[in-house]
Amino acid sequence: MTLILGIDPGSRKTGFGVINNINGRCEYVASGVIRLKNDTLPERLKVIFHSVCEVIEEYCPQQVAIEQVFMAKNANSALILGQARGAAIVAAVSHDLEVAEYEAKKVKQSVVGNGGADKTQVQHMVKQLLKLSGIPQEDAADALAVALCHANTYQHMISVAQATHFRRGRMV
Repeated sequence: MTLILGIDPGSRKTGFGVINNINGRCEYVASGVIRLKNDTLPERLKVIFHSVCEVIEEYCPQQVAIEQVFMAKNANSALILGQARGAAIVAAVSHDLEVAEYEAKKVKQSVVGNGGADKTQVQHMVKQLLKLSGIPQEDAADALAVALCHANTYQHMISVAQATHFRRGRMV
């Protein structure tokens, strides 16, 4: 049993999702969105840091996964997003948690099967994979997708480590 916290960082909204990975089967625990006011950037970063700390203290995850920054059309937006991401990472490492980072394309590929999937496809697949009664909010769904991607990657690493040898490119 491994509790995984997934984070979809943003300077206006930061999504979080907590799942329980039990021998490769994932169960929904919680999710939500940290909504940030139109304060100054330093104030928003402070809110992200404290809010992620609260989520960590409430759910006590063993692992944290976060989406990497992608280079948007606007370099300034990418820099601000990177700072929001940094605030979330510092919150995790201040609780002695390691942080795994995943590209958005890899997250979408892991959950939807298509690295170019749109947000509604991610929401739909997260709902299906975690057997949710309703469709989660966009940012919460993205955070849950990051957690699912990490669970899949982690499970794959365990099976590779347990393999005794490879035959014709397959683990045996």
